[in-house]
Amino acid sequence: MEGNPIANRVAQALARIDAAAGRIEAAAASPRAAALSSLAAGGPGSDPELEARYAALQREAGEALQQLDLLLGTLER
Repeated sequence: MEGNPIANRVAQALARIDAAAGRIEAAAASPRAAALSSLAAGGPGSDPELEARYAALQREAGEALQQLDLLLGTLER
């Protein structure tokens, strides 16, 4: 692959991020994710410790996505 090596690395990283986002969206739309969401929301069989861990993971994932968004915004300049 010819051209600017940094631009090539950025393009590869963006492709990996796009692929990962697709996998995350597919996992979030799965029936298992819906069942886990129901449990975390206090549905039947809920577990307070599991609810707390789920909420922490949601916050962590949101923060990671915000960081990725900022990074991508910086790279696009």
